Amino acid sequence: MSRGRGWIPWVGLVAVVVAVVVWAVWPSGDQTDAERVRNITHQLRCPDCESLSAGDSQTASARAIRRDVTQRVAEGQSAATIKRAYVDRYGESILLEPERDGIGLVVWGLPLLVLVGGGVGLFFAFRRWRNAAPVHATEADEELVREMRRGDGAS
Repeated sequence: MSRGRGWIPWVGLVAVVVAVVVWAVWPSGDQTDAERVRNITHQLRCPDCESLSAGDSQTASARAIRRDVTQRVAEGQSAATIKRAYVDRYGESILLEPERDGIGLVVWGLPLLVLVGGGVGLFFAFRRWRNAAPVHATEADEELVREMRRGDGAS
C-alpha cells in the first residue's frame, strides 16, 4: 500500500460502521396494531419492577399499561404521543431507553463521540509511531554495552 493511500481502509471501515448503524435503527415498514402495542410497551418501564418493561412484566400496573396502550393505539395515537403521556405522568424514568433529544441526546451521543475520538487518536498515534525516525546507538552506548559484556560494569 502506498503511503499516500493509507487512509482508504479507514474510510472503508467508517463507511461499513455507518451503514450497519443506519440499517440497525431504520424503521421496518408498516406494523399491525398488536406489533405497535408490543413495541411501545417494551419501551416503557413497569412502575412496580426494577428493570422489566411493561410488556414483559405480569404485575397489575403493567397489565393496566398494556390495556391503556392498546386503547390509545386503537384510537390512532402515535407512539411518541403515547410515550409522552406516560413521561408526563411518571417522569423520564418510565422510559427504558432515554429519549434521543435534550439530555438523552448526550446519553446516546457521548459513547459515539468517545469511540470516534479514540479512533482518531489511535490513527494519529499509529501514524506517528510508524513514521518515527529510527534510533541509533551512540558510541557511548556501544562502549557501555561492551563494558557490561566484559563484566566490568557495576551491578
